[in-house]
Amino acid sequence: MVLNTCYRFVLNREDAEDIAQEVFLEAYRSMDSFRGESKLSTWLYRIAVTKSLDHLRKKKRKKRFSSLKRVVGINNPAEEVSVPSQDTPAEVLSGNERTEVLQNALESLPDNQKTAFLLSKYDGYSNQEIADVLHTSVSAVESLVHRAKKNLQKKLEKYYRKP
Repeated sequence: MVLNTCYRFVLNREDAEDIAQEVFLEAYRSMDSFRGESKLSTWLYRIAVTKSLDHLRKKKRKKRFSSLKRVVGINNPAEEVSVPSQDTPAEVLSGNERTEVLQNALESLPDNQKTAFLLSKYDGYSNQEIADVLHTSVSAVESLVHRAKKNLQKKLEKYYRKP
């Protein structure tokens, strides 16, 4: 769960593994501060999200004007997607391009929208669980997810409406 959460943000297996280790070290060091007001998994998710976003901020500061691949340290995200063998090379290339466009659109979202969207749509968390992770209200989560969808729609429409 922690590794998958970190990976969703950093899109690099090695970085996600390093961050996951940091999450568990932080949890171990801070166990006495866990008040039990939420589930342990929610607390771990919060640490994972925070560490992942911190990692991305550090990378962005180092390479502020670099391309997306260099900013977030990803390999080609399209390589992560398995492609059925009956696809033609043109279909594979098109799928790779769509995956990269989606990743670029996700990366361009503000951190709070990206976090709420990923936890909701990729990890399947309820709005209440996301609110617990983000320390906010359910209505704020609903708004964040809605704005993320609208922003993604705008960004993806630009790509798909090209002549």
